[in-house]
Amino acid sequence: MSSEIIPILLSGGSGTRLWPLSRKDFPKQYLNLGEGSLTLIQKTQKRIERIGNIQSPIIICNEDHRFIVAEQMREIKVKPLSIILEPFGRNTAPAITLGALKALEYYEDPTLLVLSSDHEIDNNDLFINAVNIGKKYIKNDGLVTFGVKPTSAETGFGYIEAEEIMNYKDRKGYSISKFIEKPSLEDAQKFIKNKNYFWNSGIFLFKAKTIIKYIRKYSPDIYKYCEEALSDELLDLDFQRINAVAFKNCPNISLDYALMEKTSKGIVIPFTSQWKDLGSWNSVWETSKKDNNGNFTKGKVIAKNTKNSYLYSEGRLLVTLGLQNLIAVETSDAILITNKNNSQNVKDLVTSLKKENFKEGIEHQKTHRPWGNFTTLAKGDNWKLKKIFVSPKESLSLQMHYKRTEHWVIIEGRAKVIIDDKIYLINKNESIYIPKGSKHRLINEEESALIVIEIQSGIYLEEDDIVRFEDNYGRTK
Repeated sequence: MSSEIIPILLSGGSGTRLWPLSRKDFPKQYLNLGEGSLTLIQKTQKRIERIGNIQSPIIICNEDHRFIVAEQMREIKVKPLSIILEPFGRNTAPAITLGALKALEYYEDPTLLVLSSDHEIDNNDLFINAVNIGKKYIKNDGLVTFGVKPTSAETGFGYIEAEEIMNYKDRKGYSISKFIEKPSLEDAQKFIKNKNYFWNSGIFLFKAKTIIKYIRKYSPDIYKYCEEALSDELLDLDFQRINAVAFKNCPNISLDYALMEKTSKGIVIPFTSQWKDLGSWNSVWETSKKDNNGNFTKGKVIAKNTKNSYLYSEGRLLVTLGLQNLIAVETSDAILITNKNNSQNVKDLVTSLKKENFKEGIEHQKTHRPWGNFTTLAKGDNWKLKKIFVSPKESLSLQMHYKRTEHWVIIEGRAKVIIDDKIYLINKNESIYIPKGSKHRLINEEESALIVIEIQSGIYLEEDDIVRFEDNYGRTK
């Protein structure tokens, strides 16, 4: 039996409950929300490195985030086995099926460890022990999931009921009786008193051929359309694109609904480590390192007579006085202030922002690109001011604009600029003008970052006024 373990990292969520830091164009799994320098997806990958026979991961993400995923894996020196790009989300059952089919292209029948990329686990040893216990249950077509001992009556989590009362010291798995979606507070309070019930972590362990066999049996449409979606070799640099027409036909359904609730092969392995699905600001506060007053602070923050609060500032000074149980998050273009008890409702707030056409509900002022990023500093009807950050040895595309001119001022570094058939070397505190309709390119050939202030002027200033002729990242298609 094949002994390789392939991590399947699910990274397709939008994380709207953690607005304004998490938005559709840069969701929570790519954020660093607490101490240290790692983002949530980086922590997820680092968490599993000590598991025996672990291989490079297969990552399933939204195609709009492909360069963010690649860069964050590169930062921790990980080369994924594959990065599968979903044109749109279809929940966990199709995503896991895609990952299993892809894994079988590389290995005969590997073990798959399926992980969401937005979880926090405080004791990695306990988690690895639980995974090792789970290995013996997958030999005979077992489908293992992991249950977390509840510490509070949470209505934002799903629950698993085991067929017998669990003993955490037994180091064994238990047959699953049923799954419960996010319960009422009354039911959650009952569950926490019953040793048969566990938080559903959404982490799975099974053989690749086993999961495919049962998906074909219980959800044949998912298997059919996922296989069709991967049938064409739609490779784009290091990314695996899929057939959007086929994938659109996949039911939008979780693995619990598509399979786990229908089979008698489900096994739950308990683990007692502190685990959190970071689905609300309250859960982020709970997992954060707090001071003696119960406050987590990050950035330029002063908290006076403030208790049990999460206070985050990206730039401006954030001051609180005489408050408690507060979430206050400051970004360059939006500020959220809410009681912790209301943090589950932030998702509804973001829905309202979208309906009212507030771009802040979807986009950050900082936009990430494969070569670096740019931040919109200010704008008017016919002008826009940006700060452009170009990573060392990276280059923007050779491009042209029909409706705007640009003026670049070098703030840090040294730029190589191509305008039509001429090449210019522009140093710090120097500038250059790009006429409308000119083919141009901004290149950083140095070992340090290049920072440029860009002044745009014209009748139309949106990002779709770009015609690309050459690009290092395959964006001319």
